[in-house]
Amino acid sequence: MAELQIERKPDQGNLRIYIGAAPGVGKTYRMVNDARLLKEQGTDVIIGLIETHGRKETEDRIGDLEIIPRKKIPYRGVELEEMDVAAILARHPGTVLVDELAHTNVPGSRNRKRYEDVLEILDAGINVLTAVNIQHLETLNDAVNRSANTLIRETVPDNFLKRADEVVNVDVTVNELRDRLRQGKIYAPEKIEQSLANFFRIGNLNLLRELALRTTAEQVSSREAEYRRTQGLEQAAVPEKVMVCLSTRPGAERLLRVGARIAGRLATNWYAVYVIRPGDRRNQDPEAVHRLEEYERMARDLGAKVVTLTDKNVSNALIRFAQQESISHVVFGQSARSRVDILLRGSILNRFLSEVRDVTVQVVPMHKPQRQPQRER
Repeated sequence: MAELQIERKPDQGNLRIYIGAAPGVGKTYRMVNDARLLKEQGTDVIIGLIETHGRKETEDRIGDLEIIPRKKIPYRGVELEEMDVAAILARHPGTVLVDELAHTNVPGSRNRKRYEDVLEILDAGINVLTAVNIQHLETLNDAVNRSANTLIRETVPDNFLKRADEVVNVDVTVNELRDRLRQGKIYAPEKIEQSLANFFRIGNLNLLRELALRTTAEQVSSREAEYRRTQGLEQAAVPEKVMVCLSTRPGAERLLRVGARIAGRLATNWYAVYVIRPGDRRNQDPEAVHRLEEYERMARDLGAKVVTLTDKNVSNALIRFAQQESISHVVFGQSARSRVDILLRGSILNRFLSEVRDVTVQVVPMHKPQRQPQRER
């Protein structure tokens, strides 16, 4: 998959993203309401896809807005519905609404993910209003998993936010959101108590709300800094650079999320670097090769520049690259080797720290693979 396009060309559409801390905060309603205001001002607005989840207020607010019928796609003996991108492009409105940004399309669709549909629509010069919950941002996956004990499978690369012309945080208090849940305005009655005890716990909602506010603030700060630089209002600071040291070990996704998060806070570019020794390609385990390909794809989706270095000494390659590129932040995975092995053979991390100065290093714990019984090994 190609690296995610984040720089807007002059003939591309504008992108507005509505971010919320959780389902039920009112992202879709706010988006539809803004669409109606645009229509009243003379803009040609249509709905590409909206999920009301049976919420009457949202359904009533849609009113007479034009809706593009969904496309039916056969899959495993049933017909499933997806947004009809071709019909939207043919209709070519001024603005289109696209809900549930993190959605994964049915196999056989035009694009793999809905955010890729949005990019295609933007490339055609059509403005897009879209909505996403904060837990679906890729680099926040680990934090949400730990807090909510919920696996978020559908994600959007954080880099996609950099493409946005506007990011709107739709916010309500935690108590108000829980009240909406109790009133049946978010989920069906049979799901309310379970949701209050799990995802809609006060502590978890406070965390999600803070993440949504911080993410929006980071976007505003980044745009303000860019504006001041382009207008000559301040001297541009020396840019900081981030490097993530990739390996083929399971769990390296966490390194990429941490690296992307640091790069996002610093409003800077970053690298995902993998070092291969000469001759390793012939001997690599197929599963390790597949994992590395997935990590590299994920890194590109998150906005990294993927770099592969060849050197018989991994430490030398990483040190040389960090010094040549003036890297300021480095992310390593926690070593899986024993302390005895590190003492006997040395550590890449220790060698790096001893030779590269003025660098912030973050070591990220990685999940240990489960030990197999002796007969299986």
